[in-house]
Formats: sequence, C-alpha cells, structure tokens
Amino acid sequence: MLRAILRFFGGIFTLIVTGMLFVALIAGGVIWMYSRDLPDHEDLARYTPKTISRVYNVEGSIIDEFALERRLFVPAEDIPDLVKQAFISAEDKNFYEHKGYDLMGIASAVVDAAQGGRLRGASTITQQVMKNFLLSSDRSIERKMKEIILAARVEQALDKERILELYLNEIFLGQNSYGVAAAAQTYFNKNLTDLEPHEAAYLAALPKAPSNYHPVREMQEATNRRNYVLREMYQNSYLDRETYEAEREMPLRSVQNGDFDSFRNALPPRDYFTDEIRRQLSGDFGTDEFLGGGLAIRATVDPELQIEATASLRKALEDYDRSRGRWRGSGKTVPTETLGDETLWRAALAEVNIARDIELEGQWYPAVVLKVAEQSLTLGAETVEGTISVPRDDIKWIQGNFFDNFEPGDVVHVRQMTKDGEFLRWTLRQEPEVQGAFVAMDVHTGRVLAMQGGFSYQTSELNRATQATRQPGSSFKPFVYAAALDSGYTPATIVVDAPIEINTPQGVWRPKNASNKFYGPTPLRTGIERSRNLMTIRLAQEIGMDTVARYAEDFGVYDHLGRYLANALGSQETTLYKMVSAYSMFANGGERLEPTLVDRVQDRWGATVYRQDRRICPDCDFVELQPGMSPRIISQRKQAIDAVTAYQLTSMMRGVVERGTAASTVGAAGLGVPVAGKTGTTNDAKDVWFIGFTSNIAAGCYIGYDQPRSLGRGASGGGMCGPVFSRFMKEAIAKYGGGPFEVPPGGFFVKIDRFSGARLPDNAEGDYVVAEYFREGEDPIFGLAGAIDGGFVMGSNVPMFARGEGDDEARTVTTSTGKKVQIAPKASFGSLSSGGLY
Repeated sequence: MLRAILRFFGGIFTLIVTGMLFVALIAGGVIWMYSRDLPDHEDLARYTPKTISRVYNVEGSIIDEFALERRLFVPAEDIPDLVKQAFISAEDKNFYEHKGYDLMGIASAVVDAAQGGRLRGASTITQQVMKNFLLSSDRSIERKMKEIILAARVEQALDKERILELYLNEIFLGQNSYGVAAAAQTYFNKNLTDLEPHEAAYLAALPKAPSNYHPVREMQEATNRRNYVLREMYQNSYLDRETYEAEREMPLRSVQNGDFDSFRNALPPRDYFTDEIRRQLSGDFGTDEFLGGGLAIRATVDPELQIEATASLRKALEDYDRSRGRWRGSGKTVPTETLGDETLWRAALAEVNIARDIELEGQWYPAVVLKVAEQSLTLGAETVEGTISVPRDDIKWIQGNFFDNFEPGDVVHVRQMTKDGEFLRWTLRQEPEVQGAFVAMDVHTGRVLAMQGGFSYQTSELNRATQATRQPGSSFKPFVYAAALDSGYTPATIVVDAPIEINTPQGVWRPKNASNKFYGPTPLRTGIERSRNLMTIRLAQEIGMDTVARYAEDFGVYDHLGRYLANALGSQETTLYKMVSAYSMFANGGERLEPTLVDRVQDRWGATVYRQDRRICPDCDFVELQPGMSPRIISQRKQAIDAVTAYQLTSMMRGVVERGTAASTVGAAGLGVPVAGKTGTTNDAKDVWFIGFTSNIAAGCYIGYDQPRSLGRGASGGGMCGPVFSRFMKEAIAKYGGGPFEVPPGGFFVKIDRFSGARLPDNAEGDYVVAEYFREGEDPIFGLAGAIDGGFVMGSNVPMFARGEGDDEARTVTTSTGKKVQIAPKASFGSLSSGGLY
C-alpha cells in the first residue's frame, strides 16, 4: 500500500517536473524564437532624439526654427516631478517597481478581452519605449513578445530615470509636438516648470490618442480623460484631496481655444533670410541633421537693417506698380453667401491663402469687399473690429471705371494711412507684379547684414537675391575695367568711343551707348562714370575676353563666362548675391571674401561645429594688454586683385555717384560719406540694377519682372534702384559709420583732365580736374597717344559730341518770337542702331 502511494506521488512529481521542464522548454523556445534578430537595446543608451534647430539674430533673439518633429529635449533631472507623476499615473503606476513588464496588467488585459471587453495593450512605459524606438506599432503577439523581452533587457541596462527621460521626450502628443516640453509650449505656451496640475494631467491624457482629445473639437472627452488622470494622481498620493478637487474643476484652457497666445506669435514670420539659411545649411550638414539635429544657429542678420532693406525695396516696387495705374487684385475671393454674417466672412477670410507678412508704412491687413458704393468701398479687415471704408479718392490712381475693378467677395489688402502718428483713413493696397531683391554685407567679413528676396515671402518663396539669375547689364563693367587696369592700362588711358559693327552668326551686331551718341577718344574714367558701352566693347576686345572671363570667374560672379564680346556688357546672367559679394572686394582693398549668412553653428551639446570668422587674434590669449592697446586681429585672406587696382576702380566708381549715371539719385541723397557704385540697365530695361558701397558696407538692388519684360520707357538702374540703395544706406551709415576709402601704398596721385585725359599741373582746380592714382614705377601715357580702339575701324564722318556730359538731353532754346522750344539730341549712326546693354 505504502509502495503504491509512493509510486502514485512519485508519478505525480515526475509528471509535474516533466511538465515544468516541458513548459520551460517551450518558454525557452519561444524566447529564443522571438529573440532572434531583435534590435540592439544598447542603441537606446546612445540615442539622440530629433530636436528643433533654432536660428538666432545678433541680439540673441529667436527669429526662426526648423524641425520635422517639433521636439525640445529636456534631461530627466530638469523635468518637474509633477509631469513625471502625471504620466506615470496615466500610463504605468507601477513604473518604479516592475522589471520592464507588468504581469498583473497583462493578465488583467487578457481576462478583460476574454470577457468581451476592449483589447488593450497593458504596456508599461518601458514597453512603450521599446515600441516607439526599436519596434513597429502593429498589434501582434510577436511584436508584444519582442517588446517584453527588450523591456526586460533595457531595465537591466538603463536606470528608471533614463528610461522615463527617453519616453517623455519621444512621445507624440499631437499638433506636431513630440515630447512634453514641446507639447507644453504648443497647448499652453508655458515651460514645463510653469505647468499647473490640471495642465500636466491633460498632457498625460494625450499619448493614447491625441486626436481623440483635441482641446477644442473634443473638449468634453479631453476634460473627462484629464480628470481621470487627476484622479489617478490623487489615488497614487501625488496630489492631496484639496488640490485634486480644485484642479478637476478647472476649465480646459488652451492655445487652440484662444485662452493663451501662441508661442508662434513671438516669432517673426519666416522670411527670405532664414529660408536661405535653411537652404545653405541643409546642403552643408544634410537635411536630417539640419531639421533634427537641435542646432543653434547664430545668423549675421542685423534686425534694424533688415527692416530697412525690406521697406526700401517694397517702397520702390509699390511706387512703380502704382505708377502703372492698373488694378489686378489678389485673385482671391470668399463666397458671397458669407458676406451677410460677420462670423462667416471672418472665418472664410481666415482660410484665404494671402500674404500676411507685409509691412510697408504700416501693417497690411487682408480684407474682403462687402459693398461697392458710388463713392466708397465697405470692407471687413482681418483682426479689425467692425467694418471699414475706403473712399473713392484713395483709388484715383487706378485707370478705368471704378466699378469694373471690384466685386463683393473680393479679397484685398488695406492699411491705415497716418500723418505724424495720427490716423487719417484706410487705404487700399495691392501686391506689385514687378519683383526685385536687395542684399547688404560687411565688406571686411562677408557677413550678410540684410537680404530681401522679393516683395513678400508668403506670396513667393523664390529668393531673387540668391536663386534668380538675371543679366547684370552695365553693373558688370567694373570687372572689365579691373582686368584692364591689371593689364597695364590706367584710369587716364584713352579709349575711342565710336560705332562698332561685329559680324555674328545671328547677323551684324551694332552695340550702342544709352544716349545713342558717340564721344570720340575718352579717358577710361569717363567710360565707367557715363557707362559707355562702345568703350567697354573696345576695351574687352583689346585685352581679350579670356582675360575678362578669368577675372569674372575669379571674383565668383560666374562659374563660367562665355567668351563673347556681348558678355562684357553684362549679357550673361548671374545673381545679385554674387555681384554684391564681388563688389565688396573692391571696397575692402581687393581682399578675397566669402559671403555668409551665419556667424556660428553649435550642436545640441553646445560644441561649435562651424565658425565663419577665421581671423587670428594672437593677443587674445593674454590676461591683459598694455594700456591703450587693443588685440591684434590678423586676416589670412588672400588678395583677389591688386590693392592699387581696387582703389583705382573705387575712385572711378565714386565718379559714377558724384557726377555719373547715379548722381541724380544716390549722389543727391546726401549720405555724408564717400560712396562708390555702378548702375546697370539691360536691353529694353528688362532689369535695372545698382550696386554700391561705402568703406564698411556694400549693398545692391535689382528690379524686374519674374518673366522678363520691359519696365518701360525711362526705367533705369540709377532711377529705380538708386533710391532703394540711398534709403537703406542712410540707416546703415548712421549705425556703422563710414569714411574715406583707404589709399594703399605703392602709388602716386596726378591731376588730369577727366574729359581729355591730359595731364594738369598740381595746382589745377575745376570740375574737369580729377586726381588719379597711378602705380609706382608706372609711366602713364596722357592724352591721345596710345589711344585704344580695340582694332575696330572708325569712320571719318561720324558725328562726335564734345565732353559728352551735357549733351545727353534735349536742349531748350528761345526763338526769335520769344517762345521756348526743345531741340532734340543730334541724330547719329548710333540712334539708328540696335542691341547692347547699358
């Protein structure tokens, strides 16, 4: 009997042991099977989440941010306990006790599912980290097994705070917000340390399904879920009863509901400058690193000068547009059935894709036409209470019948008209069809201080300063003259200004001067001051287009310049950005520089990964310097051209401003410091340019239609771009100063007649006298001896104009009867020719 009992229990024990062994073998097999090809959990220890890259101006203010996933990484020690407690209560109340998985939670989920309840994952925070970082989100037993295995491994490799840090910084919480810091800013415009318990509880309610708990569309569901989290926090002893009861009664306030200002309101609208930084740094660092690397980018932009550059260019574009007298409108409308209800038309207007980043003599507001009356328009403007009225007199600049231009429902722009700060009335505005660009940079460092790539970034993201290639026209001529001056010519060298005929595959090319006149033998200086095309062609022919092209390419104006004579007149396209950079090398004495939009880039840990200023400061390591001494800054830049050549060109381009093609605008602006520059106007005035500089800053402007067409009779670089430059430079000079251009060593001054090139005595005075700088050891030829004709034959019967500067306009004379009449300029061969740029 005893033996039988022992055999029975022995059999039972054997069965149990065998069963346990069998279960262990099965469990081991399952673990082995699901453990194959698992991701390396140790990658989490090296994980660096994608975070926002931010752009700062020189004053340290954030001016833009870029991100694929909007995340602000916060270390675990900087995350408030309140936030941790809210998420632990909502997602994993046993987080600090379990080993990565919660068997009781899994069992409870299985029982609920077996009883017909909702299938839930019962995942711990550690398991969610595994799913988010290392696994997919599919709902399967295989994924769940892998999740548990990895969670157990991670709990052995990382401490709880590190796991919680990964979770709270990675989790998606809706509204393109990743991590708790970004979500706190998105929903409440607060830092984590400023969150109240009910706000932290709302964030903790979101991981399950952010779209189901939207604070406006699903306010009741969101409030219920928030209160559930608060209750869990109370039951877990993270909140006392009094706090819990007070917090659950709080309304659900949010940025989305208009209870708080959006953090985005503190950021200026994205503009051409920061978008160009994105474009350039994405190429340098890679798109993934730029959009997710958490870079801190210190931009070179000067906020005050950027405002002035934008306003100055916009004014020129609007002035030109209004001078055409045509109303085009925005082409946008809202449904007319909404016009009778203010709530409806405001909602419809808010959905219209129209520029909201325009500020020119005041903010431009999108508005909708509500009523067209005989003497006025009634409109509703965005963010302006009630309705507004624009009188008929305001739009008298528009050609045609008043009623033909407007219909109820049309979307337009309006701004306030003021005088001495006092409101006068509302005025109607329209975005110009003509476009343009402006760039300004420090001539010593290449730091871009201001850049405007069009009228409105929100209307057109094309940056016309860096992306639009246009014909520079005569603004290219200084590079021809630089090549000549380095080839043995001087500012006093005589070049023949007379007709030219060149046979080309397309037929005979007859370039001409802007005035349609010829002035005979003329000094080089006058050729650039008066922008003489024929002189430039002869000079380019004489020194060779290979030489001209080499200079243009060396200055970075072109990657490759075609070896055609027409290109000496700026017929090959380039960008304003390249041109202003090249002019900066004239201004700084011929030193090579690279333009830059960024001073410094730091990675997420604060290490500098790019620095623009590579100058050497040998004295900066000393603790102190002798009284009155400042640290020496040594530039390692090489010369782009000889310093004497750079000064000669600068002197000649000062003549452009003082008495040449820019005298009536830039020269007459009274900037108070020496200014040099060059105008440019292409065939049929399709593009107009002015690029100029002081001793500190170079700036340039171009204006033209995106699809090139004539700007009309009388359009010119000096007339249209000159005022843009002058308005900007008044502010730039007030801030950065300016002074005489530095005279380099290795030369001497000689006075000459700027009309004839003849040498004058040292005591000569008069408006025809100019002091030219010549190289030491140079034996300059004065007067007609050695005049340059480029090998082109000049006819003996060509009418020439003496001096030339007073003969470009029609003359007014008095007849014998006392009547005043105008006599047109003398006809010449040039007035009958065509082609060329000026």
